[in-house]
Amino acid sequence: MNIFKNIQKNVALLLIVVIAASCEKVLDQAPYSAFTDESVFTTSDRASLALNGVYDAAQTGGPSLAGRGYPFGAATIEQGDNRGEDMVNLQAFYQITYQGTYTPATANNVSMWDNTYSMINKANIAIEGFKKASATGILTAAIATQFEAECRFLRALGHHELLVHFARPFLDGAGAQLGVPYRDYAVKGGETLEKLQKEPRPKVSETYAKLLEDLKFAEDNLPVTNSGGAIFRAQKSAAIALKQRVYLHMGQWANAVAAGNQLIPATLNTANPSATKSLIGNHNLMSTPNGSFGFTTGNNVTAENLFTVKNDPLDNGSVNGAPAAMYGSTDLLGRGLVCVSPIIWNNTGWLEDDKRRTTLYRNGGSAIGRAIMTTKYTDYSGRGDNTPIIRFAEVLLNQAEAEARAATGVSARAVDLLNMVRNRSLNTPATQEYKAADFADQTALIRAILLERRIEFLAEGRRWPDIHRLVQDPIAALRPGGIPAKVTNGGVTGTTLAQYGFGKAVTTAQLQYHTVTSDSFGQSRHWKLLPTLLSNRILVINAHASCPIIKKEIEIDLLFLCKSYTINAFFSALPQDVCPICILCLENTDPALLSCIDPPGEYLKHQRMISNHLRL
Repeated sequence: MNIFKNIQKNVALLLIVVIAASCEKVLDQAPYSAFTDESVFTTSDRASLALNGVYDAAQTGGPSLAGRGYPFGAATIEQGDNRGEDMVNLQAFYQITYQGTYTPATANNVSMWDNTYSMINKANIAIEGFKKASATGILTAAIATQFEAECRFLRALGHHELLVHFARPFLDGAGAQLGVPYRDYAVKGGETLEKLQKEPRPKVSETYAKLLEDLKFAEDNLPVTNSGGAIFRAQKSAAIALKQRVYLHMGQWANAVAAGNQLIPATLNTANPSATKSLIGNHNLMSTPNGSFGFTTGNNVTAENLFTVKNDPLDNGSVNGAPAAMYGSTDLLGRGLVCVSPIIWNNTGWLEDDKRRTTLYRNGGSAIGRAIMTTKYTDYSGRGDNTPIIRFAEVLLNQAEAEARAATGVSARAVDLLNMVRNRSLNTPATQEYKAADFADQTALIRAILLERRIEFLAEGRRWPDIHRLVQDPIAALRPGGIPAKVTNGGVTGTTLAQYGFGKAVTTAQLQYHTVTSDSFGQSRHWKLLPTLLSNRILVINAHASCPIIKKEIEIDLLFLCKSYTINAFFSALPQDVCPICILCLENTDPALLSCIDPPGEYLKHQRMISNHLRL
C-alpha cells in the first residue's frame, strides 16, 4: 500500500502548511478582538454584535471566496443571471456558470454552498446564545425572540437559495426528490458533528416544511418596522413576502395568494402605482422604474425594498462582490463582466419606449459601444450598492401570477397587478396598459406576467429561480424545456451592439448552450457529489489537525459546513488508517474501493481536490 503512504505523506505535509498559516492568522489577532462562545452572550451589547455578525455573514460570507458575494451579494446575483439566458457573460469570470460546465470542484458553486451554510450555522449559534441570554436576564424575552426571528428569517432565506441551486424543483414529484440538509441546530464539533454526519439527505418536501416553520416563527415575532436597521434587518413584511415566494416555488397558488393578501390592499391604483401602499410595512412602488437604483453613493433605502443586504464604502463585498464592479461599464470604472442579452433586449413584448430601457441601461461593456449594460448599480468607487433581495415589485408580480393560476379564465385582478408594475415604465399607460381582453386565455396572461418578471428583475439574479421552478410547470406550454438557448459567450466571440435592436431576430447561429435534458436542473451531477466531498474535507481536517488553536477554529468555522448524506457502505469499506479524502484523491486507485461511490467512478483528481477542498 505504498500509494496510500505517499498520499498520506503529501496530505500531512500540506496540512502542516495549512495549519501553520491558520495558526499564524489566529495568533496575529489582538486578544480583545475575540470572544469565546461562552462570553459572547454575557452582555446585551455583545449579543447585538452576534446578530450583526449573522447579517455580515449574509453579506460577505466565508470561509471560501470570502468577499465575492456569497450568499447574498454580487456573486449570487450573477449566478442567478448567468444560469439563465437574459444576461450574457462577457469575460471568463462566469464562463463556467454561463456555459453550464459545472463540476463538483467549481469554485463558485463550492463557495455558494460553503458560505450559505456558514451563515446558517452562525445563525444557529446565535439563536442558542439568545435563548441563554434570555434565561439569565441579559436580554428581555421580547428582544431575544425578535433576534431569534431575524436569524430564522435568514436561515430560511439561505436554505431556499440552496434548494434553488442544489436540488430539484418542488413540482418534480411534489417534493419527492432529494433536497438539501436543513440545519436548524448549531454544529460546533463533538456530538453535533456526529449528528450531522449520520443524518440522511432529506427530501425537497422535508426541507420546505422546515423552511416554512421558520418563516411562520419569523412572521409572528418580527416587528412591523425596525427602526434599528430599517430594511437591512428583517421585518414582518419581508417574512410574508418570502413566504409568498416560497409558495410560488411550491406551486401552491392559493397559499401564495393568501400570503400576498396580507400585504397587498384590495384596491389598486393602476393609474398611479406608487400611491398603493402595502398593508404591513408601508411599502410602495417608487414613482419611476429607477427609483430604487442608480444612486451615486449606492442604492438608497426606499419604500420599495422589503429586505436588502447592506453595503457601504466601509463594509462591502470587495471588488469581486460588489454589483457595480461586476455589472458596471468599464468606462464608468466597472469591470464590464455581464451585459444584457439581445434575447430579452430585442423582445417585442418589452415595448420600445419602455422607460426602463433608457433609465436603467446604457451602451457600454468591455469596450464602448460593445454591449447593453445595466446602471442599477452605480457606486463604482465606494462599492456601496446594496443587494436587492425582495422588492415590492416582486410581491405584486408574485401575486399576479398566483391569482392568474388560481383563477378560472383570465383574472381581471391579475391583470391589474401586472399593470401596477408595468404601467410606471410606460409613456402612455392609458393606451399601452394591458386589458383583460388582450389575453386569449389564462396561459397567455401567465406568459405575459413571466415576461414582465424577466424585464423587471434583469440584473437582480431572479431569472434562474424562475427557470428552476417552471421546469415542471402544471401548464406544459409554460415549461422552458431545459436551460433556454443563450447567445454565444461574450468571452468567446464577443457580444456587440450589432446584435441589438428592437424586434431584431436572434439567429440560430448566435445561440448555444441549450440543454433540454432533465439534468439541466438542480446542477444534476454536482448536486449529488458536492455535499459528500465537502464532508470528506471536514473529516480529513478533523482527523489530521493537531494544533489546538487551529482545531478550535475548525470547530467554529468549518465542521458545520455540511453532511448532506452518508454513503455508509463507502466509509465502512475503507481501511481504518486511510482518510476518505485520500481515496477520492487517487488518480489510479483500486476500483474495488471506488465501487461504493455514487455514481461509480465520480471522484476528483488529486491536485484539484487539494486546491479546492483543503483550503482554510
